[in-house]
Amino acid sequence: CKENQMKRISYSQYSQWDICPYKWKLNYVDKLGTWTDSIHTLFGTSMHEVLQTYLTIMYNDTIKMANALPLDEMLLHRMKTNYTNIMKRNGGEVFCEQKDMEEFYSHGLLILEWFKKKRDMYFSKKHYELVGIEIPIDYELPNNIKFIGYMDVVLRDTFRDRYKIIDIKTSTMGWNKYQKADKNKTDQLLLYKYFYSKQLDIPIDKIDVEYFIVKRKLYENLDFPQRRVQTFSPASGTPSVNKVMNSLNQFIDESFVDGKHNTEREYIKRPSKKNCKYCEFNQTEHCDSGVK
Repeated sequence: CKENQMKRISYSQYSQWDICPYKWKLNYVDKLGTWTDSIHTLFGTSMHEVLQTYLTIMYNDTIKMANALPLDEMLLHRMKTNYTNIMKRNGGEVFCEQKDMEEFYSHGLLILEWFKKKRDMYFSKKHYELVGIEIPIDYELPNNIKFIGYMDVVLRDTFRDRYKIIDIKTSTMGWNKYQKADKNKTDQLLLYKYFYSKQLDIPIDKIDVEYFIVKRKLYENLDFPQRRVQTFSPASGTPSVNKVMNSLNQFIDESFVDGKHNTEREYIKRPSKKNCKYCEFNQTEHCDSGVK
């Protein structure tokens, strides 16, 4: 009974509140938001599935078997399947054009070709084992709240007895210094690290985190070779983890009462050029505080 009463939250929910509590309120309390799929989300999901399949075969079977996988055909199949599923879910509303599918697929082929050639720079079987793919985070928090999430890839270093949580991201041209410094973008793995430590009773200092970023495009006319993959590990020591946990607890304390949304609270607006740029409520009847 208690399980049914618990409110489930994800990182995306917390992330939205962290950017602008009022936007979170419009989306989750008032339920005014409208999610729209795009070629970016379709491609991201499809690339995740192909890379995760490769890593599963590589670690659970052999590298030779993984390299023999028809990755190009797999990507095409996943993109077509995900497109069909999204169209069904959206009642047939077209959300991307064929030219977009063809362009993103061609980028995906370049990513997969590069990844297969350079895979040993990022993933090795020597002293490493695959703990799992899409491992669930299912952690009870105060106020009848349950945090739900899924970790893309978790590896264990058998020599040093350490764990690594890897989150796969698709990006147009990789993360620049501003994106790397954006805590709203990088705090996800810090929370996953904390909850995974608690769930499995693993010392938190034995868990590393890494963003594995695949790039669709490369910069032109550069004098040095570029990589299709970028890895980034944000600061994830105790101070950094404690900071994001304190922020998450503030979100829960302010936004929920015994597992239900706090409808009595006045949620603040945080208008800025960055926060309002892609906000669907900006300059609408729901919010006139945004930046044009």
